[in-house]
Amino acid sequence: MKSHLTIPAFLMIVIASLSGCGRDEPVQTVDWYKANSPERLKVLERCNANPGELALTPNCVNAKTAANALVLENREYKQREPINFSSQEK
Repeated sequence: MKSHLTIPAFLMIVIASLSGCGRDEPVQTVDWYKANSPERLKVLERCNANPGELALTPNCVNAKTAANALVLENREYKQREPINFSSQEK
């Protein structure tokens, strides 16, 4: 005999999982996260706490990209022009 509790439990799981899909969180740019350190740190903390669900969301990607860019800027990383060896004569 099947229990009727499985159908409502299943529906509750489906409803709970879909409720997180409709977040109307504005997507911030990398430059915005570079300029807004407290917000960047909050987003990174939230993303690191739940990487399975949030790691590839636009805000997590942009916040992480901004953090990486700031680290490189602090190291005084210089972006170099690529060397084109194919145009040199032999």
